[in-house]
Amino acid sequence: MEVLPGKILIVDDEPDIVEFISYNLKSKGYHISTARDGVEAIRKAREFMPDLILLDVMMPNKDGIETLKELRQMPDFENTAIIFLTALSDEKSEIAGLKTGADDYIAKPIKPELLATRISAALRRTRKEEDQEQKLNFGDLEINKTKFSVTYKAEEISLAKKEFELLTLLASKPGRVFLRNEILQRVWGTDVIVGDRTIDVHIRKIRQKVGIDLITTVKGVGYKFEMA
Repeated sequence: MEVLPGKILIVDDEPDIVEFISYNLKSKGYHISTARDGVEAIRKAREFMPDLILLDVMMPNKDGIETLKELRQMPDFENTAIIFLTALSDEKSEIAGLKTGADDYIAKPIKPELLATRISAALRRTRKEEDQEQKLNFGDLEINKTKFSVTYKAEEISLAKKEFELLTLLASKPGRVFLRNEILQRVWGTDVIVGDRTIDVHIRKIRQKVGIDLITTVKGVGYKFEMA
């Protein structure tokens, strides 16, 4: 039996719509937070950490398209379910919204029960993907993100926290080159000042501890995960 209710952030500059949707979703068991524009939405998302965001397109200060782009650049929200709920019902706007990275595009007005169904479907998809992503398997190598463990040929490898986070990031998309600046931001964040050599040192330690060359250096660009 699935337990769907979670946290939903509703972003719309029309108070009546926000109140109506909030009431209906609360009756389904969801915890609700609201924002009136894109700028407030970014701040509320960081504070509330929603499971799903309902996002209007036409808003003051920062519209929905720009808000979605900014959210998708943040590690915390790159996989969060985001649905556009907007009065823009033409095909061109819908295609643009989905290409930007929205999980669904819903035209106003919509019946509460249908909206709840679309929300449930989006949450099921993202939660299923999250469950599948807890373990990364590459032959004899397993990275378990739930247990924060790495095993190679059934033997557990002891990695420091940043070493584990770095390996997990690279292994999340095998073959993709991660830029050095992206690695620094996503593993160490913007609050900590570290040099480029920090990445090199951590990668060298990962290679030594695992005992195989599983990270390729792309000179002058970054790194990628590759299992020989």
